[in-house]
Amino acid sequence: MRWKGRIRFVFLLPAVIWVLAFTIFPLGYSLYLAFFNVESEVEIVREKVPVLDEDGNPVILGNGKPKTKTIVHKNQTTISEFTGLANFERLVNDSQVWTAVRVTAIFVGAAVPLELFLGFALAALFNRQIFGRGALRAIMILPIFATPLAVGYSFFTIFYEEGGPLGFLGIPFLSNPDWALFSIILVDVWQWTPFCFLVFLAAMQSVPDELYEAAIVDGASEVRVLAEVILPILTPTIIIVLLLRMAEALKLFDIPFALTGGGPGIATQSYSFLAYRTGLRFFDLGYASAMAYGLLIVVMIIVTLFFRRLRQTYA
Repeated sequence: MRWKGRIRFVFLLPAVIWVLAFTIFPLGYSLYLAFFNVESEVEIVREKVPVLDEDGNPVILGNGKPKTKTIVHKNQTTISEFTGLANFERLVNDSQVWTAVRVTAIFVGAAVPLELFLGFALAALFNRQIFGRGALRAIMILPIFATPLAVGYSFFTIFYEEGGPLGFLGIPFLSNPDWALFSIILVDVWQWTPFCFLVFLAAMQSVPDELYEAAIVDGASEVRVLAEVILPILTPTIIIVLLLRMAEALKLFDIPFALTGGGPGIATQSYSFLAYRTGLRFFDLGYASAMAYGLLIVVMIIVTLFFRRLRQTYA
């Protein structure tokens, strides 16, 4: 019996190791880096060495001098200097960060409400008896399973102005700053509206039929049933979907990376994309970690406020 009681911990051990190695340790280490100025320097040393023949002897040129070749040695050194809150102060005063915040805010403010509205409308439509409803539902949710990077590259070919399927429209989808941001919003809506649709449809189908029947007997139209019966019942579900989509949208990275590369210029450079470029392209790891924790704090505040409001409303 004692062995049966302890065997549970043996089976749990891989999951615990996984969480510690790939979740807690990166979080702790990135927080540590946020208080340091981390710089990587590459020292290049060129050394001339003689060229040897098959027997290991130096090759002699016609002038009697040995033939030489140059070997390049690269020595990378990383220097860490404790700077306290300097990275966070730099984060507040960085104009490029505020531009990325504006891009992310426009994206979240446009894409998330549109996805919720379209998802709710489609769920209301597919909650009725229509021809081929099962097949249409299956087709509707296909974009969810596509990889965001693959989606970005696919729409890059669609929006390409020279020879793309939509090139005949003459719209600068990727070269104009406003149209480029609109294109990213459009791609995200295409991919994530099915998620909202799927959740809302499941919630609608869980509503008892008696409520529908009672509302219809009272003479309510379908629009009134939807607005006065279904919508109040689905409010907690809508808030949960809103939180999930908002938290995910604030981390926008994949689609701009594949579709526009943050351009033209920095017109579509989201906050997460800027943090990626700062840390993994410019190797300013301390500042990139501070940026990541700034986003984490904002998301935690938003989620906490929403859940507190939800708890007060439905307590």
